[in-house]
Amino acid sequence: MGLEMVEVMSETVPTVVPAAARENGVDIYPLSRYYFGARDAAGVPRGLETAADRALRLKANFAAHGLRTSVHGVLLVELFDHPHVLLLQVRNSSFLLPGGRLRPGEEEVRGLKRKLSSKLSVVDDVEAVEEEDWQCIGMWWRSEFEAIPFPYMPPRFRAAKECMKLFLIRLPMSRQFIVPRNMKLLAVPLSQIHGNAQVYGPIIAAIPSLLSKFSFNVISD
Repeated sequence: MGLEMVEVMSETVPTVVPAAARENGVDIYPLSRYYFGARDAAGVPRGLETAADRALRLKANFAAHGLRTSVHGVLLVELFDHPHVLLLQVRNSSFLLPGGRLRPGEEEVRGLKRKLSSKLSVVDDVEAVEEEDWQCIGMWWRSEFEAIPFPYMPPRFRAAKECMKLFLIRLPMSRQFIVPRNMKLLAVPLSQIHGNAQVYGPIIAAIPSLLSKFSFNVISD
């Protein structure tokens, strides 16, 4: 089976770029400019873990290394004159942003590049992106590993177990993505993600709000 690049359809509205917001502009290129391939899955995907196994793994990691920090990339493409986010899907169910847990002492951008290399691309292709194009746009915290994440530290938190950071990555006009065969890569419109925590979870559903300070420069073919 090969990689399926899925276009998630919904009713969209063309994006209007305010002239006063050009300093926060983000160039978005058509989905047709990107190329997609597949490779064999490495190891057992996290999406196949049982809840009990995952809890044991996270508790063991916290006991050994303390606060768990994970980094995730927000990658935007244009389709039907509307920004779409690239999401990974495991077993036709859960939706994920590409990324994952940092190693102990690992720098955030370097760790995110490593994770994107393993999930979406070859190493050289990811390393070619300049670091100033990787901008942290949001942080979430968990009091327990299975708890609902908050975009702030609630007063009742005694000690956070996990910190999750989202980075906006400005993609070049063309790139090849290589995705494990046990996952699908979806292009999902912002209009469908917005406020839809029931389907995409609270973090992904908040991405349109996080991007509200940016203007989108949609570059058509």
